[in-house]
Amino acid sequence: MDTELLIPLALGVLLIVTLTQIVKIVPQRSAFVIERLGKYTKTLEAGLHILLPFIDRVAYKHSLKELASDVPEQACITKDNITVTIDGVLYLQIINPKDASYGIENLRYAATQLAQTTLRSVIGKTDLDKTFEERESINTKVVEALDQAAANWGVKVLRYEIADIKLPPSISDAMEKQMRAERERRAVVAKSEGDREAMINVSEGQKQETINLSKAEQERQINVATGRAEEITLVATATAKGIEAVAAAIEKAGGKEAVSLRIAEQYVAEFGKLAKESTTLILPAELANIGSAVAAFSKILESGKAQ
Repeated sequence: MDTELLIPLALGVLLIVTLTQIVKIVPQRSAFVIERLGKYTKTLEAGLHILLPFIDRVAYKHSLKELASDVPEQACITKDNITVTIDGVLYLQIINPKDASYGIENLRYAATQLAQTTLRSVIGKTDLDKTFEERESINTKVVEALDQAAANWGVKVLRYEIADIKLPPSISDAMEKQMRAERERRAVVAKSEGDREAMINVSEGQKQETINLSKAEQERQINVATGRAEEITLVATATAKGIEAVAAAIEKAGGKEAVSLRIAEQYVAEFGKLAKESTTLILPAELANIGSAVAAFSKILESGKAQ
């Protein structure tokens, strides 16, 4: 009875093993390399595949996804003989599973070692200052060199990124002092530029103020002169009109008598003022009495009219 049970069980196990040998399911973004009796036959892509049992076998399994490989830090000597320690990350992708299987023994190890040697070569041609400034250029050069070497491995080198650059303590301190001195120099230059601009602005303001004051004084003097000229013109015009009015009044009936009376009144008033200011007066003999004085003034008016 035990024998009767073992035979079906053995057949079932054999069937399962046979099915696993015959049927192969390849996941998405993967590739299986098949060997038939130890020789490469084909590459299976994603999907269901049927193989010959015990004759075909899956020799290699590869992921077609992008692979990230850490490149350990290493000491590199720059063109100006400074030792720096650099590490990075390498990104690869298998594009030919057959070459990746038979082209090289250990793909990631080989790519990492090649990246290190290429990086040392590139850094050896670069000055220390440019090592920091031209990271992108260094990354590109490493990728170009790796891509050419990895072409026979069925691998595409996508990119290389420098993760960190470490300097010796003495060089790091010197660079820090240099940067500090440069920042201080820039601060002094910026301050002096600011002071210069401020002085220029102040002098420009004073200059503009002086110009404005001189223009204002000029306009004031012009206005004063114009006012005086207009005043003189108005006074002269008024005086001329007054004289014309007096002359016209004299020509009217009783005009001469009115002028004579006015002259006599002013004569008396003025001599009254002289008497108050001084007790001694020297007068012309013909002006001793008012009548003769008025007659003299009337004669002057007559002579002016005749002229």
